[in-house]
Amino acid sequence: MRYVLYVEESGKAHRQHRCTRRARLWNRQASIILDLVLSVCVFAACSGKASAQPHGASSTAFADYATKLGEDPLLKLRDITSERYNAKAMAGMTGELNRHIKFWANYHQLGHPRKTVRKVNRYVRRRRQSHPLSRSHGPRYLTGPSLIGRNAALSEGPGGYPWRRGIVTTIFWIGERPRGNNPVPNASSSWDRHWYYSYGGYDNPDPVSRRNFIPINFVPRQNPFYFALPYNDVQGGHTKHEATHVIPWFKQAVARDGQTVLKDRWIAVQHGNKVCYAQWEDCGPFRTDDWRYVFGKERPRPNLNQGAGLDVSPAVRDYLGLGVKDACDWKFVEFREVPSGPWATHGDNNTFVILRRQSNKQFTAK
Repeated sequence: MRYVLYVEESGKAHRQHRCTRRARLWNRQASIILDLVLSVCVFAACSGKASAQPHGASSTAFADYATKLGEDPLLKLRDITSERYNAKAMAGMTGELNRHIKFWANYHQLGHPRKTVRKVNRYVRRRRQSHPLSRSHGPRYLTGPSLIGRNAALSEGPGGYPWRRGIVTTIFWIGERPRGNNPVPNASSSWDRHWYYSYGGYDNPDPVSRRNFIPINFVPRQNPFYFALPYNDVQGGHTKHEATHVIPWFKQAVARDGQTVLKDRWIAVQHGNKVCYAQWEDCGPFRTDDWRYVFGKERPRPNLNQGAGLDVSPAVRDYLGLGVKDACDWKFVEFREVPSGPWATHGDNNTFVILRRQSNKQFTAK
């Protein structure tokens, strides 16, 4: 299998495309995806440390580096394409690679020795085989079909959920480092090992660095209106026993054992005379087992943040005008109950965005 190579040099792009007869027999989508993976692997091998090599760098040195891609802490290519990267679809994986790999123009001068190509291809094939699409079972964590599947508009569930009144609410954000009463870094979530990259970067909470509820230096790839509650329905790759009984919408959303039915669900958060809507993207504060509070009638368990039972993002904070710790009311809502607002604008996981895209595709097809 040969690869597609794009190289930028002196402001001009050069495109070279090769493929074998066997590759042409593949379906179009699989061919494009694999070509992208092969391409970005080559770019990764040439970026980072390799960019400091002189123009006369040997192809042998490049080949040796290609087998040690995981050593670059900036790219983490081996980790991103490893078996642990099960929460992302193949297209998402190649997108992450493309976004975090810089082109190396000097590579074009090395040519394409067969030995180098074989080493690169072997590396990528091994990494690709570890991806869920190359195996019979699916990713470890996925949201339920009622949210991002074919029936995204329904988000079926019983509805009529009660308000939880006077819950101490704290602020957390993607990329937050451990400090004070927050012992866990927020680069990963309970359902996404690469949450920071899935979101698109650091969700800077500084009001000076934000505009229109999002950071000023990038457009988030997920809904900036997110929250965390102290329960996770998955543990050790399996659905928790009590989850089948305590989660009100479990029967409507379940797809298989070990697949969360909580991620991306919506809640309403009220503070004063304002109500904000957000999606469930992480678990906390402090606990992941307090179902008696999250789905029952109990108060949150005591903790270091005065019994805080809800974490919300900077976007939710800004919309409601919250302080560091404020009491809020919240309740679960079905998507059909969520009105349009700033929470309906951004995000590949955003039900509003998904529906708009589906509608646009149907319109285009007509």
